[in-house]
Amino acid sequence: MRKTLVGSALMLALTMLLVVTPASAQQAGSSDQEKSAEKAMAVLKRMADFLSQTRRFSVTVDMGFDAVQATGQKIEFGETRSIVLSRPDHLRVDTMKRDKSKSELLFDGKEIALWNMKENVYATVSKPGTVDEAIEYFVNDLDMRLPLAEMLSSNLAKVLPEQVREAAYVEESQILGVPCDHLAFRGDQADMQLWVAQGDKPLPRRVVITYRREDGRPQFWAQFSDWNLAPKVPDSLFVFKPPKGAMKIAFSPRQMMEPAAAQMKKGE
Repeated sequence: MRKTLVGSALMLALTMLLVVTPASAQQAGSSDQEKSAEKAMAVLKRMADFLSQTRRFSVTVDMGFDAVQATGQKIEFGETRSIVLSRPDHLRVDTMKRDKSKSELLFDGKEIALWNMKENVYATVSKPGTVDEAIEYFVNDLDMRLPLAEMLSSNLAKVLPEQVREAAYVEESQILGVPCDHLAFRGDQADMQLWVAQGDKPLPRRVVITYRREDGRPQFWAQFSDWNLAPKVPDSLFVFKPPKGAMKIAFSPRQMMEPAAAQMKKGE
């Protein structure tokens, strides 16, 4: 009788354990996911606050992006950009593509200027105001290409978190010897991985964006190096001087800075 009761109690305990454990595990898993998301968002906010409040900086960005062909094959193109920003109203972006062609984008608080070496043409447009206003006009009104434009905005701390639907802290890792927090995010249109330097200067060190709704799920990546938060930048650095023999033209959306391969239509 006693053995039966003990056996029944043991079976009951095992049954309760089988019923309770999955729910407990699910709650623990949910709790871990919430902590991971909170940690990732905290790092993201810290980076965005720091970068948007930095008055001046220069950085080198090596980047690559996929051009999905009609066959489905991905061909990578890329470029290196040297960026100098001096808030509130000075910006310079020098671009060297992998085919060694160059371009320059300058803003001096009064005028936006863009020069393309390959065609030796340039365009200018009057746009008094801040860097934020110039970038918005350049990208939205002129329909020109400027990868990672959000990173240059003083509104980064507000804009970037609004694009996140899911977040996760992946791990601690290193990018070019710099200890980083590796984060993963999902938005409505794309997934993003971000590596942010640890310490008192939480600067972005690498970003990978996957456009999951585009055919072939193409990727864009960028690696940041040579950060300088106190560059010596005279105003003359941002004033455009047309190169010898350069011809002035009107702005033509996405033609002066867009790689030819990225303009290709499927089947061409």
